Amino acid sequence: MEFNVIKCIFHEEGKHLLLMNFKSVAPMQPSSNVLFQRIFFCGIFILLISCNRASNTSDLPVVRLVTTEGDIDIELNVKQAPVTAKHFLEQVKLGKFRDAQFYRVLQSDPGGTYNTGIVQGGVHGTSVEIPSIPHEHTGTTSLTHTDGTVSMARTTPGSATGEFFICVGDQTPLDYGRRGTADSLGMAAFGKVIEGMKTVKKIHNLPARGDRLVKPVQIRKVIVL
Repeated sequence: MEFNVIKCIFHEEGKHLLLMNFKSVAPMQPSSNVLFQRIFFCGIFILLISCNRASNTSDLPVVRLVTTEGDIDIELNVKQAPVTAKHFLEQVKLGKFRDAQFYRVLQSDPGGTYNTGIVQGGVHGTSVEIPSIPHEHTGTTSLTHTDGTVSMARTTPGSATGEFFICVGDQTPLDYGRRGTADSLGMAAFGKVIEGMKTVKKIHNLPARGDRLVKPVQIRKVIVL
């Protein structure tokens, strides 16, 4: 219940008298049109939130590389690159990357603002053994080596085991049919960095002798999120 206040001021013998009359007023009820508009816009708002959440949700597995320079989250594309992505995920679950490290970089402009290239990591130089897998090139997966793409390192087709690299900048010459590899079969992209590219670029800009980091970056652990 609301009240309307009516003020009446009288002058009596030099005195001001304030009389207040309280009158009850029923609260206004919104019209049916107003109610419909409110319900309609609430529905649209809820729908937009639902669509936004759906677009940000992926059923692809994500692993986190915990390094001495920071964390890197990688989404593994087990749908488009099932052979390579599932292989990598399996090695993570087996704990094969417990002693891994980032040890190799290719830098177009060392220390520069527009330094592009790759950061390579894995179990190279350790006693860990990881089986090789068939070469799953980008001609079959439709993936591409753009900034943040994670791909398998190899020498000959079918020699990839557990060494992988992260692209810094556009590395599409490493796609199938391009000239980035001697055999033009390209590399096997299988995932992408969804969080932690700052860490990747930080590692990429560390001092190196040739293509080897002066001080390799330890990967303390790799966990499935």
